[in-house]
Amino acid sequence: MTDGAALAGPDGARRCPWALSTPDYVAYHDDEWGRPVHGDDALFERLSLEAFQSGLSWITILRRRPGFRAAFAGFGIEKVAAFTDEDRDRLLADVGIIRNRAKIDATLANARVLADWTDGELDELIWSHAPEPGPAPKTLADVPAITPASKALSKALKARGLRFVGPTTAYALMQACGLVNDHLADCAARDRR
Repeated sequence: MTDGAALAGPDGARRCPWALSTPDYVAYHDDEWGRPVHGDDALFERLSLEAFQSGLSWITILRRRPGFRAAFAGFGIEKVAAFTDEDRDRLLADVGIIRNRAKIDATLANARVLADWTDGELDELIWSHAPEPGPAPKTLADVPAITPASKALSKALKARGLRFVGPTTAYALMQACGLVNDHLADCAARDRR
């Protein structure tokens, strides 16, 4: 049992406890989560995957990420924006992704909105909401699900026409893309950003 503090992993390195349940999580935690992500297509992918995760465990999305990337043309905004009704039907039948109609429709709609933005505009908007670094969380109890910055980011994305971008999804995006560093204070990955 853990109190939510960093735990030693299979290699002896201390990690955030959520990262130790599967090798997939260990790799994601060590190599991706919390590291800065830039570029509109890369951020569109993360935003889309966080929306698909809503109500599910992240491991479900992580394990299907290759299928998502194949189904959504590598999350190229212009490519996804050009998807047709036939593509939508294909996505709804694709067992390699989460076949949730509302989330698929939101991803397609978001791509169409973003296709009209200038290059770098999504990156700029998201990163403009990066808060000043705060103290390192000591336990998982110190990690919020929603913050004032995630509420503001959610509001800004919704105001620009994006869907499935509530404050919890916005905060998960901020964590995943390195806008905040929620690796625990004793986590070996904390300073690898």
